[in-house]
Amino acid sequence: MIRIEENISLKPYHTFGMNVNTRYFAEYETVEDLRSLLISPLIKNNNNLHIGGGSNLLFTKDYTGIIIHSCIKTYTKTEDLDFVYLKVGAGVVWDDFVAYTVQNGWGGAENLSYIPGEVGASAVQNVGAYGVEAKDLIERVYTISVETGEERIFTNEECNYGYRTSIFKKELRGQYIVTHVEFKLHKNPIFKLTYGNLQAVVGEPTLMSVRNAVISVRKQKLPEPSEKGSAGSFFINPVVETEKYQDLKKQYPEMPSYPASDGKVKLSAAWLIDKAGWHGKRVGGAAVYPKQCLVLVNDNNATPQDVIELASQIKNSVYEKYGVIITPEVNYI
Repeated sequence: MIRIEENISLKPYHTFGMNVNTRYFAEYETVEDLRSLLISPLIKNNNNLHIGGGSNLLFTKDYTGIIIHSCIKTYTKTEDLDFVYLKVGAGVVWDDFVAYTVQNGWGGAENLSYIPGEVGASAVQNVGAYGVEAKDLIERVYTISVETGEERIFTNEECNYGYRTSIFKKELRGQYIVTHVEFKLHKNPIFKLTYGNLQAVVGEPTLMSVRNAVISVRKQKLPEPSEKGSAGSFFINPVVETEKYQDLKKQYPEMPSYPASDGKVKLSAAWLIDKAGWHGKRVGGAAVYPKQCLVLVNDNNATPQDVIELASQIKNSVYEKYGVIITPEVNYI
């Protein structure tokens, strides 16, 4: 079934809770529904944007085209001796998927508990937390070509995953819509607890204890979208060359860091922002969340321009102080 509405508020469909509208909004429940929608005059004659849970979006003004959203929420399971392969609909809420894996005793996703968004977007964004990324679990990504309506299945390798990015955000941006994601999960869980202080919080590791610990830590740092609008982590942790890191470490010995690929070093954007003096500061109705400087919040009926200006000032300040560029993880629409 396809549902189409006109001139509706986007407040319920993105976690920043901006007071913006869209001319058209469409939801679909099956792949065939999506194919029908893609060949409709409504799509052909309007700009369109496919969204997930809206947890990584900042609408800068009313959207004059059509917003599309998946309601595909199926689970299909196959297995072998050691692994479960779970094909999940793109419209499934990400944390519902994680809870489902934990309840069934399948390991791999527990560190990714309580990340906002939906399953389809996880394969585009390569979400990650506590030393685990979606790419570590993804076996295949099922998509439909926007141009032809034909299905294309991408292997993990073909997705070209990197830190918070994929082929769907870069070379093939806007060309394919994710319909399902297949995850490879361990029947005998292998716990990853070395990131931050997770081991200390977890205690005796079980899938449920890890999930509960991650949720507890995230709730302490992040506001509930229903109470205070945000897009979670607003900036990506910057990755710098080793030489740059060593220079900074001499000046700031307490600066946290993590190994990245190609011998580079990942820095904490939250630490850089905090030490640059942005704790709790605001522009208009937008503010830096006091419990986590990486989060910008809609604190008091913020306008999109408030958030944009606050983010810009933070970015410039961090560069002036450290010579490090931090970039938004949030997509400006």
